[in-house]
This record gives sequence, C-alpha cells and structure tokens, in this order.
Amino acid sequence: MSDLQAPLRPKRKKVLVDYLVQFRWIVVIFVVLPVSCFIYFKLFLGDVKSAMKSEKRRQKEHEENVKKVVNRLKQRDPQKDGLVCTARKPYIAVGMRNVDYKRARHFEVDLSAFRNILEVDKERMVAKVEPLVNMGQITRYTVPMNLALAVVAELDDLTVGGLINGYGIEGSSHIYGLFSDTVVAMEVVLADGQVVRCTKDNEYSDLFYGIPWSQGTLGLLVSAEIKLIPIKEYMRLTYTPYRGTLKELAQAYADSFAPRDGDPSKVPDFVEGMIYNPTEAVHMTGRYASKEEAKKKGNVINNVGWWFKPWFYQHAQTALKKGEFVEYIPTREYYHRHTRCLYWEGKLILPFGDQWWFRWFLGWLMPPKVSLLKATQGESVRNYYHDMHVIQDLLVPLYKVGDALEYCHNEMEVYPIWLCPHRLFKLPVKTMVYPEPGFEHHHRQGDTSYAQMFTDIGVYYAPGPVLRGEEFNGAEAVRNLEEWLIQNHGFQPQYAVSELTEKNFWRMFDGSQYEHCRKKYGAVGTFMSVYYKSKKGKKTEKEVQEAEAEILEPAYAEEV
Repeated sequence: MSDLQAPLRPKRKKVLVDYLVQFRWIVVIFVVLPVSCFIYFKLFLGDVKSAMKSEKRRQKEHEENVKKVVNRLKQRDPQKDGLVCTARKPYIAVGMRNVDYKRARHFEVDLSAFRNILEVDKERMVAKVEPLVNMGQITRYTVPMNLALAVVAELDDLTVGGLINGYGIEGSSHIYGLFSDTVVAMEVVLADGQVVRCTKDNEYSDLFYGIPWSQGTLGLLVSAEIKLIPIKEYMRLTYTPYRGTLKELAQAYADSFAPRDGDPSKVPDFVEGMIYNPTEAVHMTGRYASKEEAKKKGNVINNVGWWFKPWFYQHAQTALKKGEFVEYIPTREYYHRHTRCLYWEGKLILPFGDQWWFRWFLGWLMPPKVSLLKATQGESVRNYYHDMHVIQDLLVPLYKVGDALEYCHNEMEVYPIWLCPHRLFKLPVKTMVYPEPGFEHHHRQGDTSYAQMFTDIGVYYAPGPVLRGEEFNGAEAVRNLEEWLIQNHGFQPQYAVSELTEKNFWRMFDGSQYEHCRKKYGAVGTFMSVYYKSKKGKKTEKEVQEAEAEILEPAYAEEV
C-alpha cells in the first residue's frame, strides 16, 4: 500500500560501544531500577508529607524559600561568579539533551525546596504550584477531587517548571493548547531579585508571554497558577485501526478529532495516534465517563496502570488484529499510560521488559528514572545515543503531517511514531512559537479564527538503518530535519539534542518578544541566553566569557 522505499546504506562495523549499549540492561536491572524505586518511594513520602501540611503552612514555607532565592541572587558578583542557573545536576533534566552549560562556570541558585502544591482553588478552578511539582504528584492530589490540569503531560517525572519554561503537551491539547497556554499567572524572581506576578493582562504581561520556550533564561519561576478542569472517574477510549499510505494515515488521524463539518460535539476530550509502520496505525479518541457508566454490564474496564499489564503502545497495537474496540480506563491511569515503558523507549532499554515474566516479577520496578539512565552512561554511550538514536518532537501544522511523516520515513525510518494535536493560539504578541501568518483565511481542517491546529510528531527510537546494522549519521539527520522544520513553519522543542546554529535557531523561532524581555528585565549578563543554554556540547572558556559579557544584539529574523 506504500511505495516509500527507505534508502539502502552500507553496513557499519560494530565497535566496543555497540556492545556496551547492547548489554546495558545489566546495569539497568541491577543498579538503575532498584535505585529508581528507592528514589520514587522517597519522593512519594515527601509528597505525602507535603500534602499533610495546611495550605497556610505551605504558603509560609514558600515565601521563606523565595526570600532565600532573592538573597542568593543578591550575593552574586557579576565580575567573577558566572551566569545564573539552577543547582540541579546536569543529568537530572528529563530529555535526551545533557545540560552541557552546567559543565562550565556558572552561579547556582538552589530551587530544590520548590516542590509543593500550594493551593487548589475550586472556585477559580486554578491550582497554584511550585516549579518542581511533577505530573504524578499533581494528579495524585487532584484526581480524587474529580479535577485535573487542563493539560497533563504523560510522564510522571515531568515538572511544572520544565513544562512552562520549555514545552509540554497531552492528548487534550487540541482543545487547550500547549501546557504553557493553560497558565493563568506566574511568580518570577527577576535578575535584580525583584519578585513579580505576571498575568496576560497586568503590567508584566510581556514577561507572561515571554517565559514559555525561554528555558528559564528570563528569570527564576517560583510558582505558577494553572487552569483546572472538571473530570470524571474514567476515560472511555476507542481504539481504531487504519491501513494505507502515510498520507492516508495522516488524514485519518486528522478526521478522528477535527470533523470536517466543524461540529464541536464530535470533538473528543482526548486524542492520540500511533503509527507502527509505513502502512498501519491506530488512532485513539477518549471521552470522560462516570463510574456508573464504566461499570455498566458489558463494558470492559482496563487498569492499564498495574505493573503486570502489557505496555500501552503494544496493547493499542492489538487493534490492528482484532479491529476497533472500546474500553474504560481509570482516568489517572490513562493520564500516565506511557510512563511504565517511557512510550516505547523501554523496549530498547530492556529488550525483554515487555515479556509477561518480566512484567509479573519485576514490572513493579518500572520505569527507570531518566536521570539515572543518563547518570550511569559514560561519554561514549552518551555520544552513541546522540549519533545512533532519535528522540525528537516535530511541531508542524496539521495539514503538513503527511509530508512530515514521509520525510521522517525517508530520512530516519523510526517506528512507532506518536501523533498528538495541539492548538497554537494567535496571541496579542508574537512569541517564540507562533501560527502561520494568515492561517485564519485558509479555513483548513482543525483551524479556527483564533488558533491554528498543529501536531506533535514524536519520533523516539533507534532508526531503521541502525537496527539493521547500517551506517547512520545522526547529527546530519537532525540538521536536515531542523532545516525541513524551518522551511515548513515547524518547531523543535529544545529538550532534544539540537544541531541548530545560532542563525538557524532564530530562523526557527521568533526572538522579538524574548529579546524585549531580556533587555527590559535585566536578564542580559545575568541569565544565559536561550540559544547558549540549548546549544549542544560543552561550552568553551571563550563562549563562557562572551556569554557573561553579552550585550543585547538583535536575533536573526530572516524571512524564508
């Protein structure tokens, strides 16, 4: 059904690092998993202890911790202390990109105490949380109240601060947008130690729109107020298989959540797609359902969160054999359906991790903490993953998904592929990511007058050539991918390994609002620039000195 042919490549000779990666599961089973389990348990106890405190006490502790941050910033000597960043270890970030900027001179500010849920306001439908609160923690707190964040990123370890300063998405983003679009207010410590609360309509509205995608380079986020929505106890999930060419699979995916007649009653609460090979996909649509509905006779309830259950992406794949089916999943378990197997990366980390015997006897140890996986890999293994492995998200307009899938197949041949739609809103100012100019005049599928429909195409796995033992140049593939995104008004989240030059970085992203905030709020010479922070590789002494002595220069803004 598909006439796509991946190019044939020469065979690659195996070297020592290939065997280190092949047998890395030994370190994962005997070191990473047990230590991860201990850390998860310790964090859980901390979350329970925090939840037992009164909101008044949590707020008081928060105010004290903010004062410590202010005092720490005022201790900095700009002449010798380096640029400001948080005190987290370089490997802690959830993502493929190691935090190389922390391997050079810098001035650390400790934010490790900021992991409390400060308030859940049921009247305003807002949760006020600190930046290190993660998704597992907040759903554990709010779901029993039949409340949830409007956008709940799938992996437990993803933090509020990372999702706001960077990027976050979920199957509800076709309604609510990216995670940062659901933020109502942010409390930020500026370069001079001033603490401000920014909203979309107060005197700091420019900062409110500038912080998303800035990677924490405008100020230190110390709390955020985030939109809550009412939910029900279960998710009624429909699994629908499709076969065809990649463009046909892309169109079926669009039709699953963006009805061509524009009828809002046909829009599901949740949607995601998984493309398993160039001709087969399963698209899932979900609607919240009550406990009473889920437990009606004949309905199937699937507790996907249990440790012994099949990994979610493999469970969804069964629709290709048995056809469309419907089941009910407890809502919190649905939110975190990809956590145990880290989407499908778990299959590479533990090749036998999906087998019934492993799931039953050791599945309760899953998942390994990404930070520990990074901490236990040497430089050679790290470089191997950069060159022989792909973890990239491509944010592209919905109408270009088919083209993007064909491009990824020809250049990388990575499967499965994750599809998740999201709105990109037309805002009062032009932020780092923005819809195509004039999109509202084309009336394309999924678009409205106030938002363009995009899709996150998640490409996570070893490329086909690597699995076949063929040569593959990962750096070149990523550079080509980045150029394709620039040419097609797409965006690359910067948690991933990036090969962008500074010029191309500002061709992809718009720097006008970001630069305005850098200058107005004193970030220049105090906080790193977003490109400096995102750039791959250890910083040289010259780069460090140039960054510390930075004077604001206009970002590249070439029209393509």
